Amino acid sequence: MVCLNVRRVTILGSTGSVGVSTLDLLEQSRAEVAVTALVAGRNVEKLAVQALKWRPRFAVIEDESRLSDLKSRLAGSGIECAAGPQSVIAAAAAPSDWVMSAIVGAAGLAPTLAAARTGATIALANKEALVCAGPALLETARKAGGRIIPVDSEHSAIFQVLQEPCRARVSRLILTASGGPFRTWSKAQMAAATPAQALAHPNWSMGSKISIDSATMMNKGLEMIEAAYLFATEPKDIDVLIHPQSVIHSMVEYQDGSTLAQLGPPDMRSPIACALAWPDRLPWPAPKLDLAKLGQLTFEAPDLDRFPAIDLARAALKTGAGAPAAMNAANEVAVGAFLDRRIGFLDIARAVDETLQRLDFGDAGASGNVLEEALLIDAAARRTAETVLSHIAQAA
Repeated sequence: MVCLNVRRVTILGSTGSVGVSTLDLLEQSRAEVAVTALVAGRNVEKLAVQALKWRPRFAVIEDESRLSDLKSRLAGSGIECAAGPQSVIAAAAAPSDWVMSAIVGAAGLAPTLAAARTGATIALANKEALVCAGPALLETARKAGGRIIPVDSEHSAIFQVLQEPCRARVSRLILTASGGPFRTWSKAQMAAATPAQALAHPNWSMGSKISIDSATMMNKGLEMIEAAYLFATEPKDIDVLIHPQSVIHSMVEYQDGSTLAQLGPPDMRSPIACALAWPDRLPWPAPKLDLAKLGQLTFEAPDLDRFPAIDLARAALKTGAGAPAAMNAANEVAVGAFLDRRIGFLDIARAVDETLQRLDFGDAGASGNVLEEALLIDAAARRTAETVLSHIAQAA
């Protein structure tokens, strides 16, 4: 048996790729858990199947129009059903020992903050919660006696090899990137890219928004911001390195010239397992890394002309205040417009850039209410981004 006590577990975003991987890991490892809540966006069918298998206390669907369907599917099970954003937050705040935060986008911020206030360990797969309110989220968890453990493979890698006694001796954090589906494409080819091509990630199976972020490398921009907050590191000390094989997940360079790397197959269940068992290790039938079979690992610098999202993120982090949250919101809107074929692929970064140039962050943080400030900035950035996108579409 696994050396874990029975733990109360909540999964926010249970029907997405990370949520599904989490439940699969729990099943394969036979970890001793009791599921408190499963929360999904609008996939009632999958949520109901998960709920009947795992028997959580709560099954929550964010889309209120799907509540009657959920109740029908779970009738007689004894599982409490609820719907709507406030019910999602309530489920996140229910007593649990470990919460997987995997709701995609800014919608995950309020539930993650609610979970952090309980003192639970938060396995964080939601980039936007850190990007929009990183320092406040980390402080909220600390004050409540909990902690944030990153689940993104890059941050999990750094988390695993960043030796606490040597934290002051770190010279660089190096985030690796696969380069996405367009790593070798010319700018002209990228301009004509279709959503289907952008969604075809060479190594990872992910949701549509995250896949597009990988194609633009906005995911690396967001990860740079996350790393700066998670590991208290200056932006100038965070670099990105293209590594097409996705075997080295990230590296920490120390001042004595040593560079420590965490390696593993591209499988999200491995960083989830790390977050679940930390500081222990979770025995499960994990895929093993065969370096001899792989043969070689290659690296290259990112092309910042073809992938300007990295510089956009550096600039947003330098500006501070609400700029990272605004960048995230504008990107979500632009990605949606690309998937709807309203704009071209290269217009995503252009729209984010123009949105940031139009916004004023001078009063950000004035109210002292972190969630309120983040939501106001998010809303303003979305409105501005829609205006920018309209101009881009008209000019096309």
